[in-house]
Amino acid sequence: MARLDILLGHEEPIVTVIGKYNHGKSRLLNELIGQEAFAVADRRETVKLSDRVHQGVRWLDAPGLDADVGTEDDRHAMHAAWLHADIRLFVHAAKEGEFDAKELALLEELRKDTERTRRQTLVVLTQVDQLPSDAELQKVSGAITAQLPDTPLNAVSSARHRKGLDEGKKLFVEKSGIPSLHAELDKALDQVPAARAFEISLLFEEIRDELASLARQNQASLEILRALQLQQRQEFDLGLEAVTGKVSSDIEVMLDGLGEDYASIPDTAKDAYASTAGKRERAHIQIAYSRACIEIDSFLAGHGVIGLPAEQETVARALNTVMIAVMGVSVKFRKDLRRMFCTEAGRERMRRDFTHYYEISNDRKALATRVADAEAAIDALRTALASLNGLEVTA
Repeated sequence: MARLDILLGHEEPIVTVIGKYNHGKSRLLNELIGQEAFAVADRRETVKLSDRVHQGVRWLDAPGLDADVGTEDDRHAMHAAWLHADIRLFVHAAKEGEFDAKELALLEELRKDTERTRRQTLVVLTQVDQLPSDAELQKVSGAITAQLPDTPLNAVSSARHRKGLDEGKKLFVEKSGIPSLHAELDKALDQVPAARAFEISLLFEEIRDELASLARQNQASLEILRALQLQQRQEFDLGLEAVTGKVSSDIEVMLDGLGEDYASIPDTAKDAYASTAGKRERAHIQIAYSRACIEIDSFLAGHGVIGLPAEQETVARALNTVMIAVMGVSVKFRKDLRRMFCTEAGRERMRRDFTHYYEISNDRKALATRVADAEAAIDALRTALASLNGLEVTA
């Protein structure tokens, strides 16, 4: 997108020099544009992107590769090569001999990018005047050609070019290689409009394909999450119906086996410390109720339904459970136990209330959030695709 933004800005063609520190990049640019526009020194000088517009072309100087590996300098150099450049001048000092492994790797990446985008890279062998002889230049050129068999070399000397201009020596100017490099650059610059049009079309297509691919991935994830949501809910509903049906049946059998309803007969004052039939039955009812609650609670715990949401909790921590919120603390009378477990309305209330707490449990809320995130991502991708299509129409 950043590259597309530059291309759609309809700026001047951008020529970028890239290469290692102290290989003569800035000096070469100065000679190419005929101005002392870029700082030159024997020490490291270029530490950020520098540019100058000259005769309808933007010339861009970048920090040397490996000047500070992994730092801002290296990032600037990579931006210059991959983000800004229409034409790259890959600079290598002749005195260094062959390309090293990192240079070769970068040149291979640039070659592949040329095939993909039609952006051009010209390989420039600089500082050839620092070699002892033409024979040595031929030797170095031969070694580099063996490394890059199908890549033309542009051998130049910025020093010779400057000397030739300052002293009016045309032979020095010609032997500097700068005029020949200028001619190659002019050819490359003539191809920039067509290359840009091709790259713009390519980037729209690639971004559109990437958005479509991401949309398919997110849609597939969303379908999996929704299926999981549905499966979990179905398993919970079936399990809850089974466990409430079982405990209700057990309680109904127990209640039907009881005789006279002693639990409903109030105790007298004299029975305060005595064991009575009413007390024994109420204890029996409470035990049956507790067993039913334990069985239901075990099922709920298996589905992550345990504690109450924070806004519903009380200061009494022991009371902050779903079971107590739905079922209460105790049951003492047959009619209450029968109403809760032995009527369809009672069982439906239990299932409804337990299902409510299931849906707001942490696991279910986390799954719902993942579903919502996937839905939002799909909506965002659709919006991005629509915006991309609109941008392409106006490009």
